[in-house]
Amino acid sequence: MPEWEVSFAGQLLGMGNPLLDISNKVEKETFEKYEIKPGDAILAEPFEKYKPLFEELAEKEGVQYIAGGATQNSIRVAQWMLQKKNATSYFGCIGKDENGTKLEEQCKEDGVNCVYMIDESVATGTCATCILDKERSLVTNLSAANNYKVDHLKKPENMAILDKAKIVYSAGFFMTVCPEAMEIASTLCNKEGKTYCLNLSAPFLMEVPPFKATLDKTMPKVDFLFGNETEAATYAKVAGWSETDVPAIAKKLAALPKEGDKPRTVVITQGSNPTCVCVNGEVTEYPIFKLPAKKVVDTNGAGDSYVGGF
Repeated sequence: MPEWEVSFAGQLLGMGNPLLDISNKVEKETFEKYEIKPGDAILAEPFEKYKPLFEELAEKEGVQYIAGGATQNSIRVAQWMLQKKNATSYFGCIGKDENGTKLEEQCKEDGVNCVYMIDESVATGTCATCILDKERSLVTNLSAANNYKVDHLKKPENMAILDKAKIVYSAGFFMTVCPEAMEIASTLCNKEGKTYCLNLSAPFLMEVPPFKATLDKTMPKVDFLFGNETEAATYAKVAGWSETDVPAIAKKLAALPKEGDKPRTVVITQGSNPTCVCVNGEVTEYPIFKLPAKKVVDTNGAGDSYVGGF
């Protein structure tokens, strides 16, 4: 194997919540029945309320099972674009069951080095992916994904994977599961000049005080912060900022206290409107090539794919 291929191994590490997406098209009534919103992502709590939704999607014709979870999506896309086997690694927790095996097989097929923690006491996490007129809404039953423990990261063989990575990425959803692992990873990245990336991921992460506290604690070590216009607006609102336009919010996010030598880069997407990138107080807007509506399959994983490409 040529040396340049060897040196590419393990450059990018993702840490997140591995889920098997149960994806299907639904009617407007489904959104109303379960009080879900287009483009949103929520936790299936209490599970009793949302359990029938998972069953409805699985029983309906056209169901698709897709290796999901925001971070895992981004890592799989990055791996596909890099085209170098095991250029990417991924940590998360799954159960010892058929869904877990599906996840392992799909990631292996994609060339991702998935180092899962396996919890035999719970089922692999799933995500009800409801597609209405091409717009998706996500309802997540974390299950095993919620049980990731920092001890898995601390194993010498896994710390070696973290040490080797040049870029570490987590979607904000991981803040609900293992803030300790995020702290170890972000601190190491900061100390050793690696790049630590985080995604705001969903409005509820800023609206629920314990999750917002983790975000605030992690932010000084974040080199690249991703989000969309809704998440950016929610952050500004919760922070009590008067700014409502995306470029101004991106500027304030970039200016939040930062540790280390690197300035923070903030990347805010706005669907088909220009993406705002702010670094060192300067905002650049990048136009998006608008896809003809007939070419859009659905929006599931769109933001995750964007980050993978980035």
